Amino acid sequence: MAFAGAWERVAAARATLAAAMLAVPLTAVPPALAVGPVRIHDIQGAAHISPLNRSAVSGVPGVVTAVTGTGFWMQDPHPDKSDATSEGVFVYTRTRPSAAAGDSVRVDGRVSEFRPGGARSAGLTRTEIDATATTVDAHGTRLPAPAVLGPRGRRAPSSLVKDGRGDVEKGGRFDPRRNGLDFYESLEGMRLRVENAVAVGPSRYGELPVLPANGAGAGTRTARGGILLRDGDANPERVILDDSLAALPGMNVGDRLPDANDGVLDYGYGDFKLLLTATPRRADGGLPREATRPARPGELAVATAGLDGLDPDSPPERFRALAEDIARGLRSPDLIAISGLRDNSGEADDGTVAADQTVAELITAISAAGGPAYDWRSVNPRDNADGGDNGTNGRIGFLFRTDRGLSFVDRPSPAEPMADGPPPGGPDPAVTAVRAVPRGGTAGLTLSPGRIAPGDAVWAASRKPLAGEVTWQGRRIIVIAAQWFGQASDDQPLFGRFQPPSRPSEWRRDAQAKVVAGFVRSIQKVDANAGVIVAGDLNGGEFSPPVRTLAKDGGLTDLPAGLAAPERYTAVSGGNAQLLDHILLSPSLRRRKHEIDVVHRGAEFADRAGDRDPTVVRIDLAGK
Repeated sequence: MAFAGAWERVAAARATLAAAMLAVPLTAVPPALAVGPVRIHDIQGAAHISPLNRSAVSGVPGVVTAVTGTGFWMQDPHPDKSDATSEGVFVYTRTRPSAAAGDSVRVDGRVSEFRPGGARSAGLTRTEIDATATTVDAHGTRLPAPAVLGPRGRRAPSSLVKDGRGDVEKGGRFDPRRNGLDFYESLEGMRLRVENAVAVGPSRYGELPVLPANGAGAGTRTARGGILLRDGDANPERVILDDSLAALPGMNVGDRLPDANDGVLDYGYGDFKLLLTATPRRADGGLPREATRPARPGELAVATAGLDGLDPDSPPERFRALAEDIARGLRSPDLIAISGLRDNSGEADDGTVAADQTVAELITAISAAGGPAYDWRSVNPRDNADGGDNGTNGRIGFLFRTDRGLSFVDRPSPAEPMADGPPPGGPDPAVTAVRAVPRGGTAGLTLSPGRIAPGDAVWAASRKPLAGEVTWQGRRIIVIAAQWFGQASDDQPLFGRFQPPSRPSEWRRDAQAKVVAGFVRSIQKVDANAGVIVAGDLNGGEFSPPVRTLAKDGGLTDLPAGLAAPERYTAVSGGNAQLLDHILLSPSLRRRKHEIDVVHRGAEFADRAGDRDPTVVRIDLAGK
C-alpha cells in the first residue's frame, strides 16, 4: 500500500480548508495591519505563535532552501543572536513557485498560522507567509549553513517534551533548552543537518525515526539499537525524517545514515519532521531476527502474536512470514493468544463473520514452515460490532497444539473441529457472558471459549476478551486472550499544543482492565489457587494505569515488566520502543519456575506489515 508523505497530506488538508473558507464572509476576518521591514526571526518570534500573526509584511528577505508544489522554504542568511527564534519560514504561494533553491528573494504577504488537520486539531500550527508577491534578486546564492543536530551543534532536550500545563499557543514560558517542543519550534522552517544518524525505528509510511551522532548522549537504548520509551521520558532527541522532498531508503533499527544529510524542519499531523532534500545513503546494521528456545518436557509454552489484519486476500509472503514467526521464532508454543485475524472476506463489508478460511491457510503455512499441526478456537463476532474497519470483523482467539499434553476443553462441544461456536440452536456465543464455576476441584468455565462480559459498554467498538479452559498434562488452567482499545483519534499528540496531552483512550482501557480484573477475581473466588494466564495486546506500557490496574486488582504479575530495560519492549512507534503486549500470571503459576521472552522479529524491520513482536512464557509444571 502506498502512503503519501507528510507534505502531501498537508497539501490535501489545506485544499479542504480552503474550500471551506470560501463560504466565510471577508468581513469575518479582521483587516491585517501593515508592518514595516521585518526579518524572518521577527516573524517567528520566541513563541509557538508569531507575534506578527495576521499582519501584512513586505520585502521579507531570505534565500530559498527547498521548494514544493505550493510554496517554498526560505531562510535568512543573517541570523540574530538568539537561538530561540527560528531563521526559516514557509512561504505559501498556492501554485508551483517560480523561485528555485538558491534564489535570493524578498517576499510580500501576510503572516499566518496554518494548522494541519483543521482548527479543531490538537496539533501545532506552522508559521507561514501567505505570499502576494515574490521578487527574485539573485540566482545561485549559497544556502545558509544548516544547524547541526546533536552533540556537535544544537542538542535537543533528552527527556522533557514540555513542562507546564495548558495550551502552549496561548503563552507560558518558552524554553528551547529545557523543552523538546520549544526546541524544535525554535528551528521550524530552518535547514538542519543530521550526521551519522542511526535508525531507532523502521522506515514506514514515508517516515524514519533516527538519532543523530549514532545516538551519542541519547536516553536508554535497547539491546538492539533502539531507544526505550520510559515513564516521563518520551525521548524528544528523536528526529523524524520524512520523504516528502526526497525518497528514503528502507531501514531497520540499527541501520545508519553515515553521511551528513540536510533538510528543512516542518510540522504536520502531530510531529516535527525533517524533510531531507536528497536521498541518503544507507549502511546496513545487520540486525537479525530473534528466535527463542523450544519448550522442554514439562514446560507449558504460552505466547502472544499479532497477525496485523490477516485475511485470505493477504499476500502469501505474509502467511509465510507469520508462520515462520510461530514455527521458528516462537518454536511452536503450546498455545498462542492471537489478535488481528480478519474474517474470510477481508475488507469486503458483505456480512461475513466466519474466519475459518483465514485460519486454515495460516495453519497450513505453519506446517509448511516446519511447525506442528495447530487447532483453533474463537467466537465469531456479530457483524461490525467489534471495532475496526467495517466488514473486517477482526477477532482474538487461540491457536493450540495437542501433541505435547495440552487439551482445549470445549463447552459446549463444537459441531466441527474448527468451528467458532456451539452447534446450531444454542445461545449466541458473541453476546453470552462466560462465568467461572467449580470444575473438578478447581475453577472452570461455563463456556469455553467464552467472551468476558460482551454486553458491557466498555467493549463498545472493540474486541471482546476471550476466556478458554485448557488442561496441561491433566492440570486445569484458564487462559484469557485480550486486545484492548487502541489509540483513538481524539487522543492528543505528544508534540501537540495541549500539554500534557489528553489520552481519552487510556480511560477506555482502564475501564476494560477493571472488567477483566473482576473476572479474574471471580475465578479466584471459586479457587484461590486457580491457574490463570492473561495474554495479549493491552496497548499500554508497564507503567500505564490500565496495565497496573489489571495486575493489582486481579492479583496478577506482569511478566514482561520484570525484564531488563533494554529488552522490555514489544513495539516501536515513532522510534520509541515500548511494551504494549503482556503476559500476566496468577500466583499459583508465578510461583513455578518460568521464563519470559520477547522475541524481536517484526517491530524493528521495515519489511514487516505489523509493529509488534511476539512474546512467550515457558512455565515448568512438571510434578505437583
